[in-house]
Amino acid sequence: MQPLFFICIMEELAKDNDIFGGYGMSASDYIFENWILILVLLGFAVSLISTVFMQKKTIRRLFALIIQVFILSVVVYIEFKIADANGDRMLRLILMAIRYSSTPLLVAQIIYAVAKNQKWYVFIPAAVFAVLDFVSIPTGIVFALDAEGELVRGPLGMLPYFGAGLYCAYLIYFLIRHRSKQMTEIVPIFFFGFAFASGLLLPFTLGREYAHIFCATIAVSMFVYYVFMILQLTKRDSLTGLLNRQAYYSDIENEPETITALILVDMNGLKTINDNEGHNAGDLALTTLSDCFLRAVKSKHRVYRVGGDEFIIVCRKVPEDTVSDICARIHQIVSKTRYSCSIGYCYSKGEGRSIDDMLKESDKNMYSEKEQYYKKIGKAR
Repeated sequence: MQPLFFICIMEELAKDNDIFGGYGMSASDYIFENWILILVLLGFAVSLISTVFMQKKTIRRLFALIIQVFILSVVVYIEFKIADANGDRMLRLILMAIRYSSTPLLVAQIIYAVAKNQKWYVFIPAAVFAVLDFVSIPTGIVFALDAEGELVRGPLGMLPYFGAGLYCAYLIYFLIRHRSKQMTEIVPIFFFGFAFASGLLLPFTLGREYAHIFCATIAVSMFVYYVFMILQLTKRDSLTGLLNRQAYYSDIENEPETITALILVDMNGLKTINDNEGHNAGDLALTTLSDCFLRAVKSKHRVYRVGGDEFIIVCRKVPEDTVSDICARIHQIVSKTRYSCSIGYCYSKGEGRSIDDMLKESDKNMYSEKEQYYKKIGKAR
C-alpha cells in the first residue's frame, strides 16, 4: 500500500469535479473539508513504509485501518451532502448503515492491529452489528428517517454506541492487562481511553456534526499510539520486552543523584541450557526470568536487559529495606521455576557515589553469590 493510493483516488474524483452533481459534491470540496485527515493518513502511511521495527503483518493491518478510515470519510461526506440536499432516502439509509457499521469495525481493526496474536474472530461481533444495521434499512430497528428526513432511532437505536463501547472497553482492558509495570505505558492507554470516550459521548452533545470529525479522531489516535509504539520498540529488548541497554544508559544520565540502588541479576546456567537443549530453550529461560523480575518489582523500579543473561534494576529514592525485599522476592518467585539466578546490589546512602562505582560493587556482590551457588551444587562455573 503506497501513499499514492490517496492521490490516485483524488485524481479519479477530480476527473468529474461534480460527482453526484445534483447534490453539490466535488473532489475539491471533499479535500477541503478533510484536508487535515488526509495529511494525517498520508503521514501515517509514509511512516509505516519507512519503519523497520514492526512485524509485516502488523504493518499490513495498520494499512488496512488507514484505508477503512479514508473510505469512511468519503461515505460520511457523501451522506451529509445528500442529507443537506434532502436527496435520495434509500441511498441515505444505505450510507447510514455503512457509517454505523464502520464504528465497531474500525475499533475491531485497531484491536487486530495492536494486539499480538489476536485472531480474526474479533470481527464476529462487528459483523453481527453490521447485519443488524443493514436490516434496519427496511425495518427501522436501529435507525430510520421520518417524513422530514430527520434521524429517528429505533428499538435498537443505541446499538452502534453499544458495539463501539464494547470493543473500546475490550481494547483498554487488553492494553492494561498486557502492559509491563513501567509507568510510561499507562499514558497512551489513558490517551486511547479519552479519545474513544469522546467518540461515544460527543455525538450526544454535538449531534451529527461529530461524524465529520470522527475519522480524524480515529486517525490521530492511532497515529499517536503508533509513534508511542515505535518509541517503545527502540528502547525495548525484542526477546524479553524489558528495557534494553540503550535505555539503561539514557535513563541513568537522567537525575543520577536520585538513584539510590542498582540491583544486578545474572542467570545461572544459561550456557548449559543452550548447549544441551538448544537456544529456543535458552530464550524461554530468559523470558521466564524476565517475567519473574517484573512480578517482583513495583512500577517505579525499571528493569533492563543489558546483556545475554545480565539484568539491572534501577531503584530511585527508596530505603535499603525495599531493595533487599526486591532481591528476596526475585529469589522467591524464580525458585518456583526450574531456573535460578544470582543477585548483587549496591545501596548508596546519600554519599553521592557514581553509577560506575555502584555498578562495580553490585557486580562484585553478584559474583560472590554466584560462586556460592556453584559451590552448593558442586559444579564449576
